[in-house]
Amino acid sequence: MLAVNLFVNILAFGACALLQGVLATPAHTQPYPAKPIRLIVPWPPGGGVDISARTLGPRLSEQLGQPVVVDNRGGAAGMIGTEVAARAPADGYTILHGAAGPNAILPLLNPKAPYGPLNDFAEVAHFANTIYVLVVHPSLQAQSVKQLVAIAKAAPGKLTIGASGTATPAHISGELLRTAAGIDITPVFYKGAAGAVLDVLGGQISMAIETISPALPHVRSGKLRALGVTAAKRSTQLPEVPTIAESGFPGFEVINWYGILAPVRTPRDAIARLNREINGIVRTPDIRSRLIGYGLEVVESTPEEYTAFRKADVEKWARIIKETNLRYE
Repeated sequence: MLAVNLFVNILAFGACALLQGVLATPAHTQPYPAKPIRLIVPWPPGGGVDISARTLGPRLSEQLGQPVVVDNRGGAAGMIGTEVAARAPADGYTILHGAAGPNAILPLLNPKAPYGPLNDFAEVAHFANTIYVLVVHPSLQAQSVKQLVAIAKAAPGKLTIGASGTATPAHISGELLRTAAGIDITPVFYKGAAGAVLDVLGGQISMAIETISPALPHVRSGKLRALGVTAAKRSTQLPEVPTIAESGFPGFEVINWYGILAPVRTPRDAIARLNREINGIVRTPDIRSRLIGYGLEVVESTPEEYTAFRKADVEKWARIIKETNLRYE
């Protein structure tokens, strides 16, 4: 009888040990994803990056079966949030909404940037491109880019132009216009696109060059006047607005990209799963139409295609920085 009880106790102990081992299995050995994912947006709420992140986030959560939590970490032209992402564990549970400003231009301009333009991130999915629009308050007597240039030349240093941070495509768009037109306008920098647009609305600054999404509702309502877009061809959202290139400045072109990045050395299976889901999401008619409605051009890519795109993008911005003699301050 004693032997039987001892045998039963051994079996029970073995079963408990096995159960504890299963329960104690670390999350990284479970199928990805096994816990919530943090999507860092390195800008305040309200701008184009934030809007696109909050469009993708809920659907990505549904597809992955785990919460995708948008974490706004604005400041320093996107550098603060981007550094947080670069230093996060490379386990697939922290991802970054990347863009040309913090992920290409800023580390090219700033030798003290805490991350590089390419080597600190793994490419996940390139899902959209965006262009910029030059907007002015209706009280400014300019109906075109040429008229705006004439006003600026008549009053050097008097007009102000807002941009979402230094060393961003918005900032560089203003610098390209300033140098191409030979005008003296004063830049005013903001933590995000929404702040610049709001100050044009309120008359605190003369104009802004910003992504279409935060400016579009105000242009359509007549509260802002759009004078030109920065792409090589007109926007489908504002077809009546000429490009800056066709407004007397041939060759003028600035676009930005939106994509998801992860800390370098993130597991390939996590990257592959995220890429597959994001491509599927932007392919769905409702999400696609919403992104297009925000002024975005929807694209799809493999991680490898995104890597090649980013390398070419960094080379392009390096040329533009050299041409404009731009300095980081």
